[in-house]
Amino acid sequence: MKCPLCYGSSEEFSRYRERAYFKCLECHSIFADPKNLLGPSDEMARYVEHNNDIYDPGYRSFVSPIVNTVLEKYSPHHVGLDFGSGTGPVITKMLEEKGYKVLQFDPFFHNTPEALTRKYDFIVSCEVIEHFYNPRKEFEQLQSMLNPGGELICMTDIYKDSINFEKWYYKDDPTHVFFYHPEAFEYIKERFGFRSVLVNNRLVRFCN
Repeated sequence: MKCPLCYGSSEEFSRYRERAYFKCLECHSIFADPKNLLGPSDEMARYVEHNNDIYDPGYRSFVSPIVNTVLEKYSPHHVGLDFGSGTGPVITKMLEEKGYKVLQFDPFFHNTPEALTRKYDFIVSCEVIEHFYNPRKEFEQLQSMLNPGGELICMTDIYKDSINFEKWYYKDDPTHVFFYHPEAFEYIKERFGFRSVLVNNRLVRFCN
């Protein structure tokens, strides 16, 4: 089974609820067997269950690492993209409240292909990259949409060798299909030409 990110070889690693998971022998990430992935209708039904109220204080606090990163590095004249903005685009809302211009793209809830044809000073993607069925293709596209000096700012839970995967809550969501090992971020940096990658807990910043 080829890794959908680095195309490295893999070996079966675990099974959960009749879904097989493989571990890449190159970038050490974990990914779900493609035969077990949800179809579009089931995937969308799962996302609709998320209660993402853009005015909920807890939700705002959760995304604040991304919002604060944008506020610290960029000014309102910079243009951003909320990639995978979902049912409650709270990052877009919080940045707009500060005078920023942020476009949205989400294949299910804000499907605006024209947003993928322009360049951005920053792209934010919160709890999205673990849903990528084809992470190699997605990261290639995201990097191509960044202006020089721009950043792709993500949040996801990161897989480490010390984690007991069978007990790890993050795999229990059937829409979570790719779990990034820290070495995967280094691979992404090198493969797609990012200048650097910065990891701070769940916050991952790829600098163009």
